[in-house]
Amino acid sequence: MTVKLLYFAALRDLLGRSEETLTLPASVTTVRALAEHLSARAPALGERMGHVRIARNEAFASPDEALAEGDVIALIPPVAGG
Repeated sequence: MTVKLLYFAALRDLLGRSEETLTLPASVTTVRALAEHLSARAPALGERMGHVRIARNEAFASPDEALAEGDVIALIPPVAGG
């Protein structure tokens, strides 16, 4: 399955890109499995995943939510403002 990943704010800076298309291993079928896969793939990202919100197709996703071909996944770190 192939998904499009969008990286925002500090994650974009950390990874040096704002988006990518990624073909997932067959074992990655849920949002939780995707987070674990991305953490293993980029350890610096993995250190921050506990604080990252994940959206699937423009709606915040639960960890057990199933992924589907062509999903757009946004990784959104906490932001501060005032």
